This record gives sequence, C-alpha cells and structure tokens, in this order.
Amino acid sequence: MNVQINNNHFILHPSGAVYWEEKQTLLLADVHLGKVAHFRKNGIAVPRKAEGSFYQKMEVIGSRFSIERILFLGDLFHSFQNNEWYLFEAWVKQQTFEMVLITGNHDVIPAWKFEALGLTVEKQREEATFFFCHFPNPKTKRFVFCGHLHPGVRLTGVGKQQLKLPCFYQSFNQLILPAFGAFTGLHLVKPKVEERIYVTTGKEVMEVKKTS
Repeated sequence: MNVQINNNHFILHPSGAVYWEEKQTLLLADVHLGKVAHFRKNGIAVPRKAEGSFYQKMEVIGSRFSIERILFLGDLFHSFQNNEWYLFEAWVKQQTFEMVLITGNHDVIPAWKFEALGLTVEKQREEATFFFCHFPNPKTKRFVFCGHLHPGVRLTGVGKQQLKLPCFYQSFNQLILPAFGAFTGLHLVKPKVEERIYVTTGKEVMEVKKTS
C-alpha cells in the first residue's frame, strides 16, 4: 500500500514495516526481541519458531527494498538481555545500513550496549516535516510516526464471523505502526470516520473504510 504524507512517499508493507522512499529508510515499531525467551524462561509455553520471525521478515524486506537506514520506533527488546541479544548482535554485524533506536518503555537494556554495536540511541527524532517517537504524540506540529499501541481492528463478515487483524492507524497528523514482533498481541482501536485504517494480513495491506 502506497501513501503520500507531506509530499513524501511511504510504502506500508504487510510485515508491519513502513518504507520511506525519499530517505531509503525503514520504520519498525515494537519488535520486542527476546520476548519468546523471556516467556519460556518463566514457564509460559511459546512456540520457539516465533523467536526467529524478526530475521525471517527482515530477509523478505531486504530483498524488496534498498535500505540505507532503519529507525526502530521503540521496544526493540522486550525486557532485560537474554540469549536473543547474541542473535541480534550477529545479525547487526552482517548489515551495512545505519540503525537508530528511538527508545520505548520496554527498552531497559543500557544504551551503551546498543551503541557498542553501532546503533544510535535517541529519545525522539525530528527530520524534515516528521517527528519519530515511541508513544503517540498529537501535540507536535510535525507529522508523527510512532508505535507503542500495537493497533488492531475487529472485522465482521456478513455471516457475523469475526477476525482480528493488526493495522496501520492514521489520523490527521499521526501514523501508528502495528507491532513488528510476532508475539505481541493487539490493542483494538475504534477509528473515527475521518481516520484511516490499513489492515495487514501478513501477505497484503488493505484500507478498511469506516462508514459511520
């Protein structure tokens, strides 16, 4: 799905990522690396295959886009450092693009550890006519890209069947990205008529119109 914001062009990818064409920049929110290991350590049964979903998604995205930079919009890691850190460290060393972490409420690993890997760590970033942060921020005059909410919607079919899907949630001056992580849950949103919802099935992105 292609959208134009402030005369810039963005591609909403089925993975939950956003690609900023003019800057060859990938936006990712709420990856929550290490969450599977964290839950399993605490006795919660989570399929181990979910642990590698980030790297599988990035392989697909890397074959689709020319990436010069990634902006992680918070909650890159779910909690304190665990074995997932070493997988991420190995992956980072194989990449050539710039990486910036905009910190979120789950980012409790010290910034210097990310900086030692070559990432830039910031609380927020202003660039061009845009504002990049973790939490929704309607107060700035710039257009906001953020995460945190893990937005999703419930769709109801003609036979009353229901389906919950993650979505990109766009208001007048803000786009909230879906969680990029595979084991993150959804916060169901109730959009107003003037707001735009782009659901992702994991294979395609479609706009869903609210009529009332």
